[in-house]
Amino acid sequence: MLRTPATTLHIHDLTVRYGTAQGPRVALANVNLQLAGDDFVVAIGASGCGKTTLLNCIAGFLPASSGQLVLNGVPIQGPGAERGVVFQKNALLPWLGVLDNVALPLKLRGIGKAQRHDIARAKLALVGLSDLEDRAVWELSGGMQQRVGIARALASDPAVLLMDEPLGALDAFTREGIQETLLRAWAQTRKMVFFITHSVEEALFLGTRLVVMTPHPGTVAKVMDDLPFSRQFLAGADARQIKSQAEFIDLREEVLDLIYRKEHVYG
Repeated sequence: MLRTPATTLHIHDLTVRYGTAQGPRVALANVNLQLAGDDFVVAIGASGCGKTTLLNCIAGFLPASSGQLVLNGVPIQGPGAERGVVFQKNALLPWLGVLDNVALPLKLRGIGKAQRHDIARAKLALVGLSDLEDRAVWELSGGMQQRVGIARALASDPAVLLMDEPLGALDAFTREGIQETLLRAWAQTRKMVFFITHSVEEALFLGTRLVVMTPHPGTVAKVMDDLPFSRQFLAGADARQIKSQAEFIDLREEVLDLIYRKEHVYG
């Protein structure tokens, strides 16, 4: 049986400069990351550290000023179907129902209605929304709408799932529930995920690898590998008990210290 080659994402000396009225501003400076397989990578840092800029470069929405991003051996030069994106605002189409919103990227690729609906139903089941396929998106809660957005991004079977603070606008209870749903979906799909958040607790709970960034200019302060907490949850541990562990709390304080250390800016 043939196995699909593992996804690789290599970022080499990535620098991004913006032109402003006050002159050029360096948003990212000499970022280097080597990601592979089914990493759940979480980027965290103060506002202005370049997290979203980095995600937009991986998505192909923003060109590098210098350096290179290479996905599966091919330089990233623009958007592509091998990268699915989930935004903070779900960007669903209100005139389409839930099922057709999830199936939309497949329709745009010319896949027939029956096949694309079968795929869309499978992805809705993955995020726990099997019974809502006939609903209008405006009938759903914010958390349910974000689950639909995740299902839509997965429908195209991307190699990498990019998520730009997708849970940031949700209340705490809904947010924790979707964190757990997201981990279960990741465990089943084995996709590489690149996830942005401002929540240190969320970052540690979800990520297998944590990229801590600092601003002025945006750069990588530290990469924490082999975080165990998401896999503990998937093995059956209770989420609240995981977040109460001494190891979890110690790492949370270490990350906060890294973020605050440079110019004491966070938020």
